[in-house]
Amino acid sequence: NPRPLQDVTEDDNLQSMLVGAVMRKIKSRTWKKQRYFKLEDDCMTIWYKSKKAVSVSDVEAIREGHQSEVLLSIADEFPAERCFTMVFRGRRANLDLVAESAEEAESWIRGMRKLIENLENMGEREKLDQWIWDWFKKADKNNDGRMNFKEVQNLLKMMNVDMNEQHAHRLFTMADKSQSGTLEDDEFVLFYKMLTQREDVLRVFQRYSADGQKLSLSDLDHFLREEQLVGDNVQQYAKQLIELYEPSDRAKLLNAMTFDGFLMYLGSAEGSIFSPQRRGVYQDMSQPLCHYFISSSHNTYLMEDQLRGQSSVEGYIRALKRGCRCVEVDCWDGANGEPIVYHGHTFTSKILFKDVVSAVGKYAFKVSDYPVILSIENHCSVEQQRVMAQHLNHILGDKLLKSTLDGKAPIRLPSPEDLKGKILLKAKKIGGLEESFSGTEDSLTGEPSDEDEVAEIDGDNLHRESVRSQGKGTAGRGAMLWPQAQTGIGYAIANYNSQTPFFSPLFYCVVYCKSVRFNSFKHARIHSKVYEVASFTEYKARKHLREAGTEFVLHNSRQLTRVYPSGFRTDSSNFGPQEMWNAGCQIVALNFQTAGEGMDLNDGLFSQNGRCGYVLKPSFMREVEKTFDPEMPQKLDGYNPVMLNIQVISGQQLPKVNIKEDSIVDPLVRVEIHGVPTDQAKQETRYIDNNGFNPVWYDTLRFTIHTPDLAMVRFVVEDYDKTSKNDFVGQYTLPLTCMQQGYRHIYLLSKDGTSIPPSSLFVHIRITGLK
Repeated sequence: NPRPLQDVTEDDNLQSMLVGAVMRKIKSRTWKKQRYFKLEDDCMTIWYKSKKAVSVSDVEAIREGHQSEVLLSIADEFPAERCFTMVFRGRRANLDLVAESAEEAESWIRGMRKLIENLENMGEREKLDQWIWDWFKKADKNNDGRMNFKEVQNLLKMMNVDMNEQHAHRLFTMADKSQSGTLEDDEFVLFYKMLTQREDVLRVFQRYSADGQKLSLSDLDHFLREEQLVGDNVQQYAKQLIELYEPSDRAKLLNAMTFDGFLMYLGSAEGSIFSPQRRGVYQDMSQPLCHYFISSSHNTYLMEDQLRGQSSVEGYIRALKRGCRCVEVDCWDGANGEPIVYHGHTFTSKILFKDVVSAVGKYAFKVSDYPVILSIENHCSVEQQRVMAQHLNHILGDKLLKSTLDGKAPIRLPSPEDLKGKILLKAKKIGGLEESFSGTEDSLTGEPSDEDEVAEIDGDNLHRESVRSQGKGTAGRGAMLWPQAQTGIGYAIANYNSQTPFFSPLFYCVVYCKSVRFNSFKHARIHSKVYEVASFTEYKARKHLREAGTEFVLHNSRQLTRVYPSGFRTDSSNFGPQEMWNAGCQIVALNFQTAGEGMDLNDGLFSQNGRCGYVLKPSFMREVEKTFDPEMPQKLDGYNPVMLNIQVISGQQLPKVNIKEDSIVDPLVRVEIHGVPTDQAKQETRYIDNNGFNPVWYDTLRFTIHTPDLAMVRFVVEDYDKTSKNDFVGQYTLPLTCMQQGYRHIYLLSKDGTSIPPSSLFVHIRITGLK
């Protein structure tokens, strides 16, 4: 029956939320306004300021106390025990609130956490019930608990259904068992079921059902072998599916599956396109760091554009909670001896370096235990670099990697497994690790890196300083002596001497990721150390890829490479990361704050392997003896192309994109292949007129894929418009290697990468070898 699923009677916190409370909504030190907040009876919506609402399903977490920059800025005015923050999924701004009392804040914090937990624990059937209840609430305009025919007609438009009045009335009359002229409770559920009848799934069910009523164990076994390509222990797996998804106890006793059970299975994680075996950490995590693609963020502190946007610690929290493992910190001298973080020479706002380090320390290992790399772009004076080193040492403590793992100069990079729970610094450094262990004088070859235009200028100044100090006799040369490794960072900070303007205690923190300027692949092959990291703008990386693709791949099998967006992308747009992954570049830094194709691909690649932020590169990109040219994949020893056949069958409950009530979606599906250049392709289905609720296509799209191990598949649903650009409806991206074959559902994501249940596509997938 349509009804709220949360049990509120036993919960005092939820009871008090249902009554509501006046709280202050805080946007800044000066913007503080009182609003009345109240939990609706459905326990899924919080209303405030008459028209504004917060859906509980959009809230990711509740932070108590002064845990946002906004609340920290008013900490002197309101005590922590009255403050809390609602953190939303995707890129939506947080909601900072101050309650009238500590008790009221506690009540809302506990109540909200209870609602979030209840939602997370909902099964598929309960989610569907909740969905039905939500529609019932939306359609029941006069709140009398029943729906007349006019309300039903409005509901159909809201649900993206274009149905003629006669057909709608016929369904309404069939559902109105009590003949009262209105639908209530069970009658509405019946109406909804008639509306959502899945003819496409019924066709498949009846093809494999011997009696047309149920799938016997042998029927289900046959379906799983033939269509889903299940190879091992098929009968045992079939029994497991019946146990998990069959709602009828009678069918369970017969070891059979009804149509309802079949539908539940196909709508579950087992029936989804993404292989459940690839969801957890399944890859070998004991290989050198350079053998992995690493989820990486560019200018992590920015929430918006690169010129005037807000800088925020929230950028680091969001990136790390998305599984990002390499974040960027642009450091500049700040007031009162405190280094600041912002995009230099722009109007972006500034935040304190120590606040960034605190956030990284707190959130680094919330979603993944594997190492985090702090990519430091350092523009600070040596005095403030000392302060940076103090903050890193004091705030991060043992999490900060301060020396090599075995106390020796490395001959290969350690693995993500070796570095679990560790934070690594990537920055410029005078001298190499070898000098650290020998205590010898540095050779003065501390070249700057190619981080960006500003860093290159700074780096040139740094290099000139070093040469100048070299010519000043013993005092200058003493500044260049690399202290013994055992003296440690604490010693370096304590014994810092402002008379040695060139040595920075910060250098102590740079162990496995020393930023260097790239000379050439030949030079790197002869002279480079495994711990040296070159950075390229997207343009330079493309140039190397065009001119020496094979050498680029080979270089990346030995060392880390970082690629970042061009400085001309002032709007924080992203380049396509795929071409950089094709060259084996590990740290492909994207603007996480900007939704779109680039971030869809990044989210898709890193949705596997436990979302841990590390994905093992294919073997042909790790082995030095293999030569792989992304431009000519057919030359690879072990070349194994495949044919991908995708039949796009149907769509279910696609979201409305146009706010106008009578506007209905005209959906089409585009499938894009992102991979090596010869694999880049896209194909589209027809568009379906006026049906976003249950469009049916049965269109087949075919792709030849030369390098399956690098291919990403992106499904995009758009609202066709013959006069202007199509509107985006939803998307889903995954690696080809994570695809399950057979009949599968694809649960669509919003532009922001958040789920939009129950919007889905139903497809049939077949991958066949071409050799």
